[in-house]
Amino acid sequence: MMKRFSAWTAALLVGAATTFTLSAGEKPNVLFIVCDDLNDYIETMGGHPQAKTPHIKRLIDSGVSFEQAHCNIPICNPSRASFATGLLPHTTQHYGFEDWDKNEALKNSHTMMTYFQANGYHSLGTGKVMHNRDKTEWSEYGHPSDYGPFAYDGESNLAHPDSPEGLAAEFGSIDGSFGPLRKLPADGPLQWRTGGWGKQRLLRYESDADRDMTGDELNAQWAVEKLQHYADNPDEKPFFMGVGFVRPHTPLIVPQEYFDRFPLDSIELPGILEGDADDTFKHTITSDEDDRSSDRGVKIHDLLVEGYDGDRELALKKFVQAYLACVASVDDLVGDILDVIDNTSLKDNTIIIFTSDHGWGNGEKAYVYKNTLWQESTRVPLIIRAPGVSEAGGKSATPVSLIDIFPTLVELCDLEGDTKKNDKGRDLDGHSLVSLLADPGKETWEGPNSAITALYKWAQYYDPAFQSYSLRYRDWRYIRYSNGKEELYDTTKDFHEWTNLALDDAYADQLKACRDDLLSQIPESIPAPKKTADDWKEDYFKKHPEADANKDGELSWPEMNTHKEKDAGEKWKDKYFYKNPDADTDGDGVLSWPEYKKHKGE
Repeated sequence: MMKRFSAWTAALLVGAATTFTLSAGEKPNVLFIVCDDLNDYIETMGGHPQAKTPHIKRLIDSGVSFEQAHCNIPICNPSRASFATGLLPHTTQHYGFEDWDKNEALKNSHTMMTYFQANGYHSLGTGKVMHNRDKTEWSEYGHPSDYGPFAYDGESNLAHPDSPEGLAAEFGSIDGSFGPLRKLPADGPLQWRTGGWGKQRLLRYESDADRDMTGDELNAQWAVEKLQHYADNPDEKPFFMGVGFVRPHTPLIVPQEYFDRFPLDSIELPGILEGDADDTFKHTITSDEDDRSSDRGVKIHDLLVEGYDGDRELALKKFVQAYLACVASVDDLVGDILDVIDNTSLKDNTIIIFTSDHGWGNGEKAYVYKNTLWQESTRVPLIIRAPGVSEAGGKSATPVSLIDIFPTLVELCDLEGDTKKNDKGRDLDGHSLVSLLADPGKETWEGPNSAITALYKWAQYYDPAFQSYSLRYRDWRYIRYSNGKEELYDTTKDFHEWTNLALDDAYADQLKACRDDLLSQIPESIPAPKKTADDWKEDYFKKHPEADANKDGELSWPEMNTHKEKDAGEKWKDKYFYKNPDADTDGDGVLSWPEYKKHKGE
């Protein structure tokens, strides 16, 4: 591993670095900011011409922006598991929403947070940085993930009252909800509520100037206070700080002032080609071969359009307005954090990384959601400012991915020790980006020539050889779905990925080259291990903890067999009650065993 001094020296030799003030042996601080569902709607990234992100642009202008950075799986939990550990989904076989601690590779490999702790850092985080373990991985933790605000009727969270009825009914208070945070009628049934899955609170809103803080605002405030503390106490040990913002994850609800920055009649739609999805195959693994409508992103799109009487342009403008507003709200919070760093001694000894777990589609290919292998889902902002190393305003076109963050920090901070906790862990899959920080324009580096992304589709067992993947090269995107169907795009001429060249025989050689490259990267089949009888018993215990009759924390075979017989009997009794409701002689709505036997004449 290249030592930190060598990285600094290399940067200075190419004339790209600013003055670096760390003394010998001193470790730099690290601030890691991660957003949720943030695509390329960032100034300078070209995702949307009306994006207003002056504070993130300030970071871009003072660091290196990776213009072809991609996530390794475009959905929250496995993406965060991947970048937190520096391991690819096909290394860990973690493609879904399972608990990280039930995965051998994840459980036995360090996250960035615990690895920094092992190297003498104080690790502290707030908000949604990980998807599991947010409270356990940090030495100090601030606020839990907060997906709100939600409209609340006193019993349940609901979608924003302005959301289209069909979309709200189908997808509820998260994916079916968008609109400005505004004062609700005092005599109406709704209030605002916010919080995470475990605990929620009412959110008071009278006006933008008179209201409670949102979850993201609380996280920014926490970070500002902690950073100011470190600026005032420079002799404390170095810190690794994570700040996780939920926006622009749905529900797309932020204060009215952010919507006002993007008047609806001025909204421009992203590049959309009519019928663009006709030559794509994502739907063939998530719905019927000839019917795209059951795919989640397609359903959200169709219900959104339906909610505005089929006016697709108006529907998408409404949604894009809300998305842009949410991005702008996060940008302001990033500005608050940067102000502390840039106006204190932290500026010269704090590495800043800004990114997102994956992107989001806003109508391209008639799709509104994440979890595709197209650019809208896989491309993310990745900005790194490393004082003394990164070229201010540098831009790199090299395809990189989120697993490269961990090894980059290992080199920049000169961290030592194995990133595996034991032999059951895995070595880092990513590669350090330090050489690209020093010379962003270089066309070759130590890493691969493409960024690999996997796709989530629920399964009880994930064999990595039979998942869907994408490779993003400088000039091409290749997609291979689990059923063998393929897509190929010449991204130099077709930035929007509108024309699938895999269907054109003229590109057969290029298609084969990409296919061979992908198949050489993913492992051969790893069949699911056969379950033993004890495994089946343990699975039954997890589903039926009440089967443990003596409450000793273990399920014996007699206990399981007794419970199974009783459970089977209850099911038969319920079926009998359905066909013979008159058997309930006392009218309490429940068929007891005596009533059942009496009615059957037993």
